[in-house]
Amino acid sequence: MIRIETLNKHYNNGKVQALKDINVSIRDGEFVAIIGSSGAGKSTFLRAINRLIEPADGSHVFIDDTEITGLNKNQLIKIRRRIGFIFQQFNLVEKLTVLQNVLTGRIGFNSVPAMMLGLFSQKDIEIATHYIREVGLIEKLYTRSDNLSGGQQQRVAIARAMAQEPSIILADEPMASLDPKLSHVILGLLKKFNKERGITVLVNLHVLELATQYADRILGFRLGEMVFDGTPEQLDSEHIEHIYSAKVE
Repeated sequence: MIRIETLNKHYNNGKVQALKDINVSIRDGEFVAIIGSSGAGKSTFLRAINRLIEPADGSHVFIDDTEITGLNKNQLIKIRRRIGFIFQQFNLVEKLTVLQNVLTGRIGFNSVPAMMLGLFSQKDIEIATHYIREVGLIEKLYTRSDNLSGGQQQRVAIARAMAQEPSIILADEPMASLDPKLSHVILGLLKKFNKERGITVLVNLHVLELATQYADRILGFRLGEMVFDGTPEQLDSEHIEHIYSAKVE
């Protein structure tokens, strides 16, 4: 599903290397947790997969057999339909209702004029409503998002990503602002869609225990390098010490 070859990323005119020669393949239907200290390159890695950030020249990211690092804007829009992205800070439009926010997940399937006018088909509405029900918020269908709790807003963000009917979900520390109980709710939903629909999930996590509990596979990042790739059972204390010992400036 996802193949990454010699992925590099630099910031500050090349002075800071955020990612260093990342090579990894993710199989269909895997649930992958990405761990590491703040600044280790986890978010940069995730955002490079769908080109929310542009990797360095010579980097290659493939979705199936399509190299997305070589796509133009219109081609990239089409491939992004298959990739749902869940942000740490929800990225909802506060004045819109739950239904309206989730319908924005259908934007890639509609024309720009229809999108600007908020004209969505009955199919779009049915898909959005279905996933709002799946995340347990059907009673909030017409509630403005700024009247929701943080956990509810993140569930709306998951429903929005699922409304794209993606084959891949990328989640960038989706529980960072939630308490431990809500963290399990959010990861439980991602695991549910992973298992029931075969969706490939890559999630950045700052809590190691959550990674070992939910993931099939763990990638460990340290100072921009991938220094661990294995199962939760293979992640021993020596690997953990190596991943988290680095001081990131």
